[in-house]
Amino acid sequence: MAIDSGEEAYDPNSVVDKWTAIWDELGVYRARDDDTPRSYVVSMFPYPSGDLHMGHAEVYSISDAIARYLRMRGQNVLNGIGWDSFGLPAENAALKRRLDPRDWTYANIETQARSFRRLGVSFDWRTRLHTSDPEYYRWNQWLFLRLFAAGLAYRKEAAVNWCPNDQTVLANEQVIGGRCERCGAVVVQRPLTQWFFRTTGYAQRMLDDMGQLAGRWPNEIMAMQRNWIGRSVGAYILFEIEGRDDAVRVFTTRPDTLFGATFLVVAMDAPLAAELVSDGRRAAFEAYRERAATATELERLAADRPKTGVFLGRYAIHPATGERLPVYAADYVLAHYGTGAIMAVPAHDQRDLDFALVHALPIRPVIDTGEADPRETDVATEGEGRLVDSGEFTGLPSAEAKQAIVERIGAQEAVTYRWRDWLISRQRYWGTPIPIVHCPQCGLIPVPEDELPVTLPASGYGLRPTDGRSPLASATDWVTVDCPRCAGPARRDTDTMDTFVDSSWYFLRYPNPSYEGGPFDPAGVDRWLPVDEYIGGREHATGHLMYARWLTKALHDLGLLPFTEPFARLTSQGQVIMNGKAMSKTLGNLVNLQEQIASYGPDAVRVTMLFAGPPEDDIDWADVSPAGAVKWLARLWRLSGSLARSTGESDEELRRAVHRLIAETTSAMDARRFNVAIARLMELTTVLRKASPSGPVTREGVEALAAMVSCFAPFTAEEMWERLGHPPSVCARPWPVADPALLVTESVTCVVQVNGKVRDKLAVPPDVSESRLRDLALASQKVRTTLGTSEVARVIVRPPSVVNIVALAG
Repeated sequence: MAIDSGEEAYDPNSVVDKWTAIWDELGVYRARDDDTPRSYVVSMFPYPSGDLHMGHAEVYSISDAIARYLRMRGQNVLNGIGWDSFGLPAENAALKRRLDPRDWTYANIETQARSFRRLGVSFDWRTRLHTSDPEYYRWNQWLFLRLFAAGLAYRKEAAVNWCPNDQTVLANEQVIGGRCERCGAVVVQRPLTQWFFRTTGYAQRMLDDMGQLAGRWPNEIMAMQRNWIGRSVGAYILFEIEGRDDAVRVFTTRPDTLFGATFLVVAMDAPLAAELVSDGRRAAFEAYRERAATATELERLAADRPKTGVFLGRYAIHPATGERLPVYAADYVLAHYGTGAIMAVPAHDQRDLDFALVHALPIRPVIDTGEADPRETDVATEGEGRLVDSGEFTGLPSAEAKQAIVERIGAQEAVTYRWRDWLISRQRYWGTPIPIVHCPQCGLIPVPEDELPVTLPASGYGLRPTDGRSPLASATDWVTVDCPRCAGPARRDTDTMDTFVDSSWYFLRYPNPSYEGGPFDPAGVDRWLPVDEYIGGREHATGHLMYARWLTKALHDLGLLPFTEPFARLTSQGQVIMNGKAMSKTLGNLVNLQEQIASYGPDAVRVTMLFAGPPEDDIDWADVSPAGAVKWLARLWRLSGSLARSTGESDEELRRAVHRLIAETTSAMDARRFNVAIARLMELTTVLRKASPSGPVTREGVEALAAMVSCFAPFTAEEMWERLGHPPSVCARPWPVADPALLVTESVTCVVQVNGKVRDKLAVPPDVSESRLRDLALASQKVRTTLGTSEVARVIVRPPSVVNIVALAG
């Protein structure tokens, strides 16, 4: 869109190739090898599913504004770029088109790289890496072996989330509303032997180390992680089982409700349920478990879901009263929470109450919370209060009773976490092969380090097995190997790693992506890490951000990293939506980024993204106007070409306005309020357009404006700088600094009241003294006229803004 309003035309697209070539030639965005203060800026790297989209434009406009600003503030900035290039979407897209995933993936990477350059993002392209390169995933495998040797990687059978469409396992974080986040298929549970990383042992450290992030990470993100980890403080209580030698241990956060327990519930998929069921109830139990297995974990936990279950034909013995309590299997209890068994207290837990109502089980209130009886309302009273009908503990407040009951019955105090170990196995081709050999004689044997990487075979990506096997299982020549220990016949592991493994450490390799001595260069890590500014969406709060934090701690414990938190500061952006809804092909509301750039230019798209609101807010593209940004950029361009040779005296009032706006823009940039910063720059544009084109302050202001605009509209800023007569690049110019002396207001307005009514307004110095302000108010001609012969009873002075004179009636 060329803007021509009767003046010289500005074409925002015509200068893109010119400046990208100049930037490359000058190397202006390369991090320097010097001792100046450093800042490391990283945006969550893109997935090459196609060309860049509107969400990419938003997040990289944010990160680039930060990187450019820090550079101009004197920081040596490393702004890295790479591609998260393994994954199921590329594999599925390639299969659909009958292509090798490599061809599809790397073609998209090149398309995105060109688009990044046209968008003007100031990457140091020397950092470029792709997680699907053997040179990268070799170190994925190396890290896996280190974790395996430390006992942090292990293999076990577990009920997993299975996508029947994609034929692969999904982590809990990849199941949204009971469906696969990628394809939308209903997810089912099935038992498979899988690889896990032992993350749960770090749960408390994950919580404790949030102290390092306070004030630098969004509170919302930290709250989401705390909730996901799900720390619970309570106790393990033993319930003897009739006809069984071993007692059942249950975890509860409310031992004060023990006397209200009227039955036990075991997770229907826990091994304990199969052990407890009597012969006479086994058929009913097996039938129930088969029916319930189709529900996902989130569905099972849904509060509004009907509570189903089956009696196991067993009774537990209440540890305090000796009462016989029936034992049920149900799907609303999870096998991995606590011990997979709970004591059910229907009066004080809504899910237990719902179950009791369906199965006609006793409801016994034992906590007086001051609320209505749940037997009458069908609403559990879940708060604390004083105990009733609880034997010797009756009358005690809940807090005191918890400890007393635990001591009385010999329960074990405990802390549990809802967070589960990280399931990393994936039954797909396009991922990092797990570097383990399965030997019938020796067991699980690591691939020797000098044989890494275990590269993907040329075949194997076309098979879509339905029995839980990976497509790699079809690559027979690749699978069949000699055991590294005994040299006997063996088989490679055919699973690949979750791509979250790839993205949990890529930022460690950016400082030296060609380093061959390990996954990352220790000198580069010491120089740049941890990341100073990390930018990405809040949807990664309980996935990528958790995994990256965990792996950093694990690598620290292995002696590979000197820090325990990877990202010092986090900025989380909202979504770009259209007409109030997420953009999608199905809804027909997709906005094509390349079409927007072609119509308005990259600078206008970037400015529109950042001017729409603070980074964390969603942007509804239907409510914004890139055309308005084009008009502002055209004014800037014409302003830079309209200045005459400086003549005449300095305009001090103009200089004060310029420096005030520099100061306000700087404050907004420091606070990452880019919309406010752009608003101040628009205000400065208006001020300077009204000023004399030959005034020295006007040139000073326009040069400062060009420098600050470069954070948001780098192509336009470079054009301005060139038209002002300077060699490239404007980003090499320091950020303008406001003169503190020019920020001091010379006078303020003081309101003078007589008996509460305004009678005069005085211009006074900001630091005027109380006695001086009193004298000025009483000397005012308007005040003296109002007072006449009235006697002044009192003068209330609040320097520098208010004087109130209390006068007696004359």
